[in-house]
Amino acid sequence: MKWVLPALAPELAMYQSFLAASMPIRFAFTLLLIGWMAVISVLWYRQQDRNEAERIKIEADRMNKEAELASLRDKLQPHFLFNSLNSISALTVTKPEEARKMVYQLSEFLRGTIKKDNKPSALLTEIEHLKLYLEIEKVRFGNRLVTDIVCEDIGDDIWVPSMILQPIVENAIKFGLYDTLDKVTIGIRCKRVNDSVIISVSNPFDPETAYPQKGTGFGLESVKRRLWLLYNQSGLVKTAYQDNLFITTLNIPQV
Repeated sequence: MKWVLPALAPELAMYQSFLAASMPIRFAFTLLLIGWMAVISVLWYRQQDRNEAERIKIEADRMNKEAELASLRDKLQPHFLFNSLNSISALTVTKPEEARKMVYQLSEFLRGTIKKDNKPSALLTEIEHLKLYLEIEKVRFGNRLVTDIVCEDIGDDIWVPSMILQPIVENAIKFGLYDTLDKVTIGIRCKRVNDSVIISVSNPFDPETAYPQKGTGFGLESVKRRLWLLYNQSGLVKTAYQDNLFITTLNIPQV
């Protein structure tokens, strides 16, 4: 431009002088503009890298949670399965009809268990599955095991983690029946309170015979851990001893 302008328009010599005088300023402005573009580009790529790293971390945490939840859920089955098989073995000699019934019930229970994953399940569905579990236990314990299940205002819109109740009820049977030959009632109560569903499981309890010889075991701790992993809240499982009853209460958010 320095040489073209004089040839095309000699009268623009003044404008040419202006261009020559402003060249350092325009050069500095161009460098500044390029510098800002470079800084913005670096910041943008760094933010993209951070977002990708955060996404990978969240995905890894999710996979770890799912793996731990699956591990906790899978550990619930062997203990119950071994007890059931031992009971079936004993019944095959004394009560073959009861043994066949228990085999059928056990297969139905396990079929329903295999279909479940870590996704929420309707509470009413969980209660029906729990009733099947209790029917199997009733074959083991006979008339000694009595159940009382009451669910107030529970519809199909109430969701809970799958198989969250079985370890609690298994604990109740363990503490309620193992130290007595009398009839024992396992009570289960469900009700909705605001944005949560409250589920309580109660069983007769004698601290002198049941504690400290037996602890709360893996079941209760696994429930606490699962609820913490799923809802990131503590205190969703509480236990209390009242009127010779041991009561375990779950507070499950409906989110």
